[in-house]
Amino acid sequence: MLAHEDSSPESDSDFDASELTDKELQEAFSQGKLKPGLNVILEGKKKPFNDVSGLRQSLKDLMNELPWAERMDVTVDPVAETAGQNGQTAPNTPDINAEDDFQREMCFYRQAQAAVLYALPRLHQLKVATKRPDDYFAEMAKTDQHMQKIRQKLQIKQAAMEKSEKAKQLRALRKYGKKVQTEVLQKRQKEKSAMMTQIKKYQKGLSDKLDFLEGDQTQKKNKTGGSAAQKAKKGPSAKRRYKDQKFGFGGKKKGSKRNTKESYNDVSGFRASVAHGKGQRRPGKKGGKNANKRPGKKVRQKMKSKTR
Repeated sequence: MLAHEDSSPESDSDFDASELTDKELQEAFSQGKLKPGLNVILEGKKKPFNDVSGLRQSLKDLMNELPWAERMDVTVDPVAETAGQNGQTAPNTPDINAEDDFQREMCFYRQAQAAVLYALPRLHQLKVATKRPDDYFAEMAKTDQHMQKIRQKLQIKQAAMEKSEKAKQLRALRKYGKKVQTEVLQKRQKEKSAMMTQIKKYQKGLSDKLDFLEGDQTQKKNKTGGSAAQKAKKGPSAKRRYKDQKFGFGGKKKGSKRNTKESYNDVSGFRASVAHGKGQRRPGKKGGKNANKRPGKKVRQKMKSKTR
């Protein structure tokens, strides 16, 4: 701590030159408190100065000059703390451990609560509004033009991020597609080289098997749905189902008109004339069912030959 030498001890205790601003230094120089000389280092801390009488006078001046609605100063004790479990209120306990954060904050909270309970009725007596009206309009600190610029910047930033993410996904898809295409080409090249090797062996007479030629057919079967057994498991095709719906389902034809136990016992539709070709003849007609039917050509020729 630096200080200027002065013959009077009052100058050492009144001010500290190292902590003064330029304006305060100019005022001190004009008052004659600063004098030329050597600076010396003072050991030890500066003693605090507590002007109690001056502070009380300042407080009294403030209380006398301004009304309470302008000052809003409230000095009250904290609200009585509840015991908790038994529901009874405990008296104010001034013995609070300042090092305990929870106790200290609870004391502040209860003191603020007591100040509100004291100040609100007094404000109502003075007809001072304590609630914000419903149509209250608070103008923003920033203008609409400034907020519009911020919104545009945020939109541009979001669009750039979306574009970057989309480009990243496209690069990943392109890379994956290229990898798959390379694998397919390598597989085809491998199959082709294996087939050429088998063909060369067959031409030289080293092998008499042509199973390698069925590879394409096997692949076609796999693409079209497999063998007939696999198709049978899947059921008939769409064409077969359409034809069954249009023309019928086929089925067993032989023995379809044979009697069953139910048809044998059912005689509701039985007609003797139809079953045996017999019945009562109608008046004015001769013969039975085929009475007026002309004989065939061979029968007529035989009849002619007999008459001769």
